[in-house]
Amino acid sequence: MEWLSGLGLLGLFIGTFLAATVVPFSSDVLFVGILMTGVNPVLVFIVGTMGNWLGGLTSYGVGYVAKWKWIEKWFKIKEDKILKQKTIIDKWGPPLAIISWFPFVGDVFVIALGFYKVNFWKCSIYMLIGKGLRFAAWTLLFIKYGETVMNFIF
Repeated sequence: MEWLSGLGLLGLFIGTFLAATVVPFSSDVLFVGILMTGVNPVLVFIVGTMGNWLGGLTSYGVGYVAKWKWIEKWFKIKEDKILKQKTIIDKWGPPLAIISWFPFVGDVFVIALGFYKVNFWKCSIYMLIGKGLRFAAWTLLFIKYGETVMNFIF
């Protein structure tokens, strides 16, 4: 992940995009790392949010076109896990996309939202809100407390 931070905002975009798919790493550490380099926090917020959002939409798209065998083979998500999500998706629908940034379950929900063909535009908006709120929180914490709180947290 260090090489991504060396790429600045481009690395942040790539990293947050990949982290929103099933690539297993935290974009939070990368996001805070870029903030610590002195880049304008508003730019970091915009680039991080857009990368993470577009990565999430990619996962939705994968779910939309996927077949059971593909999901199990490529993403190691078992059929029964997606079937369990069906009742939750039926109950909550597109607002579930707000929690798409949650570790582990977020990716599964996004793929399932796509797989069950839940309204793309609504999912897209909710996903943007959730990912934006997450990075807004990190940005505001950094602006208020600087590296002190970030060193404590990480």
